[in-house]
Amino acid sequence: MDLGIKGKRALVCASSKGLGFGCAEALAEAGVDLVMNARGAEALEAAAADLRARFGVAIETVAADVTTPEGQAQVLKAAEGVDILVTNAGGPPPGMWSDWDRDDFIKALDANMLAPIALMKALLPGMMEKGWGRVVNITSQSVKAPIAVLGLSNSARAGLTGYVAGTARQVAGSGVTINNLQPGIHATDRAISLDTGVANQQGISIEEAKANRCATIPAGRYGTSQEFGATCAFLCSQHAGFIVGQNVLLDGGAVNSTM
Repeated sequence: MDLGIKGKRALVCASSKGLGFGCAEALAEAGVDLVMNARGAEALEAAAADLRARFGVAIETVAADVTTPEGQAQVLKAAEGVDILVTNAGGPPPGMWSDWDRDDFIKALDANMLAPIALMKALLPGMMEKGWGRVVNITSQSVKAPIAVLGLSNSARAGLTGYVAGTARQVAGSGVTINNLQPGIHATDRAISLDTGVANQQGISIEEAKANRCATIPAGRYGTSQEFGATCAFLCSQHAGFIVGQNVLLDGGAVNSTM
């Protein structure tokens, strides 16, 4: 399918690896020029070089922490006038409700709620003026079905989801859509970290921890960054203009819900 976005320009945050890279890869394959962001310059440059070589698109890199005002300023300077925004940031560490204090919640909000909002606030007016734009926020399945040990993530990402629900309907009339992707477990560094934590806690191997987790997923496996990216690219396409303010689960059926 021709996504109809060749020649568009996108900012993809946290895109040197994992789900962010999957989104950047799928957009580059569709002919979209990119502004790629991540904190680590070396991994970011390697990822950008890979996509340039394979797809021949123009790519600008910005090594910065997008969860900070300084990092946001750097990224926004490079991303001025983009047609597509994909927000993404690593999730807060796991723990229990009794572990977290105010500072922990502020850090989670800065990374997983306030940073995406700041980027949207800065870039939406330009999209609206042009009469076309796409925003995709990478959140989590925990917004749909909270995960007890990820309470910081549950809280911050739910706040972002509420913000998007109202905002998406205010900008849709200008040809701009905002939607969220809710990933379940995917074969990324985050999955390795989570499986390692379970393995250490339960005294089992990482392979056993992964197998146990896969057994809870109806699809019987972890998702891939490529299929996640393809879904993101579709939401950014010319064909998705009537999809507004939605939360799309990519979890292999793990969340047991009718709606």
